[in-house]
Amino acid sequence: MKSKNLFSLLSGLCLFGGLSAQNIQNNPGSNHGNKFEQLGTILPTPNEYRTASGAPGPKYWQQRCDYDIKCDLDEDKLQLSGSETVTYSNNSPDRLTYLWLQLDENQHSSTYNANYQEGSAMPKIVSDGTLDYLERPTEKNDNGVHITKLTDALGKPLSYTINKTMMRVELPTVLKPGQKFVFKVEWHYPITNRFKMGGRGGYEYFPEDGNYLFTMTQWYPRLCVYSDFQGWQNHQFTGRGEFALTFGNFRVQMTVPADHIIGATGECQNYQQVLSPAHYALWQKAQTVREPLQIVTLEEAKAAEKNKSKAKKTWIFKADNVRDFAWGSSRKFVWDAMPAYVEGKKVMCMSYYGKEAYGLYSKFSTKVVAHTIKTYSHFTIPFPYPVAQSVEAANGMEYPMICFNFGRTDKDGTYTEAAKYGMLGVVIHEVGHNFFPMIVNSDERQWTWMDEGLNTFMEYLTEELYDNKFPVRRGPAYTIVDYMKLPKDQLEPIMTNSEDIVQFGPNAYSKPATSLNILRETVMGRDLFDYAFKEYARRWAFKHPTPADFFRTMGDASGENLDWYWRGWFYGIDPVDISLDSVKWFRPDLDNPPAKVDTTIMMSITKPQVNAYDDVSKVRNRDDKKIRFLTDADTSLRDFYWKYDRGIIPYDTTRYPQHNVQYDAPLDEATRQKAADKFFYELQFSNKGGLVMPIILQWTYKDGTQEIERIPAQIWRKDEKHLAKVFIKDKEVASIKLDPLQETADIDTSNNDWPRVTQISRFQVFKAQQPARGQSMGPNPMQNAAAKDKKPF
Repeated sequence: MKSKNLFSLLSGLCLFGGLSAQNIQNNPGSNHGNKFEQLGTILPTPNEYRTASGAPGPKYWQQRCDYDIKCDLDEDKLQLSGSETVTYSNNSPDRLTYLWLQLDENQHSSTYNANYQEGSAMPKIVSDGTLDYLERPTEKNDNGVHITKLTDALGKPLSYTINKTMMRVELPTVLKPGQKFVFKVEWHYPITNRFKMGGRGGYEYFPEDGNYLFTMTQWYPRLCVYSDFQGWQNHQFTGRGEFALTFGNFRVQMTVPADHIIGATGECQNYQQVLSPAHYALWQKAQTVREPLQIVTLEEAKAAEKNKSKAKKTWIFKADNVRDFAWGSSRKFVWDAMPAYVEGKKVMCMSYYGKEAYGLYSKFSTKVVAHTIKTYSHFTIPFPYPVAQSVEAANGMEYPMICFNFGRTDKDGTYTEAAKYGMLGVVIHEVGHNFFPMIVNSDERQWTWMDEGLNTFMEYLTEELYDNKFPVRRGPAYTIVDYMKLPKDQLEPIMTNSEDIVQFGPNAYSKPATSLNILRETVMGRDLFDYAFKEYARRWAFKHPTPADFFRTMGDASGENLDWYWRGWFYGIDPVDISLDSVKWFRPDLDNPPAKVDTTIMMSITKPQVNAYDDVSKVRNRDDKKIRFLTDADTSLRDFYWKYDRGIIPYDTTRYPQHNVQYDAPLDEATRQKAADKFFYELQFSNKGGLVMPIILQWTYKDGTQEIERIPAQIWRKDEKHLAKVFIKDKEVASIKLDPLQETADIDTSNNDWPRVTQISRFQVFKAQQPARGQSMGPNPMQNAAAKDKKPF
């Protein structure tokens, strides 16, 4: 690896300025792939709706849909029935003859599900859960949305067609640009067990107290997005790619058992009617507190579990400019609240949770909700809504102003560190989804990474600002290495459609989050990145962005050409593996300059600059009698070379001596001082992984000091595979380390050191045990500490 050579240094000779990696290496064949090629036609052509800068165009438009919904939750029958009045506004320039609605609950129907089946293999040992999973495609059920009535505003029936999880409504007349159409739908469906049937919405049953926790999500017939870039977004719902929806205003009335507490999108309009006077007084007090205030206490929630009411109450909520509406309902809920302030505007932060999660949620949830909306607001736009809520429901899913999360304690109220940070992470993640995609309204059914990836990146920034020791799982470059080093037949580009991704978590969440963190910390720098990212959020808040809008905005607002980065990280599957192949060490030999070389050669005078052959244009121009050449029209232009080229002045064939003197200039003192005591190092790199990235070097000198040097990724632009570069140092180098802070997701660090460092391979050993949902597998540190102190936490 190490080579120490002497070289001569001469005055007037630019020793390194003219050398390039390509000159040094003499690589055969082409150096170029397409890694620095512009995305060009890969991105859609800019137009008056979406500009080349990534901003909405002067004629940008989007549809609007308002809902007035009434629904009734029958806890005994486990059924939800409802009616809704829908007002659809056609803001497009198109004439519409039909509308498409989503019926996501048909995911659970044996008749109307999307039927996107997965392959399976017969295991040798089958659990009851596996057996249920294998039998599910063949089981018949009555699940899914049952449409009982569909009419226009005057009560006239409308024709409709249900295609799996989508419903097409035929319009009685063409809906012209600028017009509105009002229609009414009545429906009902059986509420399913989330832990058996899967899905976002449904119920969880608690056999120890005989109660239910309902998460009512993706629950009503709702309009698909109609957009300028794809028309109707009516891709079927398979349970993975979540949804894209139209913004509008909601007024929702929910009739539930009288002892239930409801958390929902928007603001409750009738707390004074549905709450007891004591609870309503606490709600009013919560408006000004500095710590979360329990409006419904643990003792009250436990009492409600035992005394189930048969009466009903109707809660009324209102939400403006949102793309969806969700709600949770249970008599098990403890409810706490406190205000947070974003740029002076009050946001009520609230949490709902049962006794199973009390030890975690009462301490952390609402404060983390507040921390999340403040942090996201700093990096994007100010949180625009009046409410932000976290509901513990043993899952993780997001909707405007409300989300459903996990995080339960052991029965004694203690919890593991993993349970704590898992709970904090999911609350941050799901609350953060208010920004991506609930406000910056991308289409997850088409591009999962645009909300999951961007939101996971923002989750990372928020976790880092929660606690400098937060054990983050996604975001740092090293966390994506195991995924990126997989065989390429197990990988797919980030741009892959949601339904087709094999490694969904790493591909849709971790890799895009990591790539954005690397872009921020290593490629662009925080200032440039943060400005551009905030500009993207500002431009596309309450609109429907596409990947091109994001890519173009990030480049436009930062002044950085990032096409190479998007091409490698988002459209490709190559990993990062840059190898430091060799190091050569040079010192200047100032006392022994090379001998003078005087070479004399015989040279001919330059021949006339005329073509050896007449090309077809010259022949035809000469034959065309209508053409008169300028030098014929103006003979003053006939100089020496006009005559020389035509042989009027004879060509001199005599050969004359030409002297070529090398190394003739003496070494002056300024040049000598410039080179004295310098250390020259030529480093050879190879790009073994394929993904071009910056070169980050840590130099450790013989005196123990260190220096980090950063070279942008454009160093690879003329040869994407090999690189040589000379470095001049004031001190002798003891060692060199490539990517010392693991910033680039390099999958093989064994070739990152000079001299080579032997890598220790490690493996982990564990004993598998399956705990109950939300419970730790054994005594946790809190339990051990309590046992020693003989007092509970």
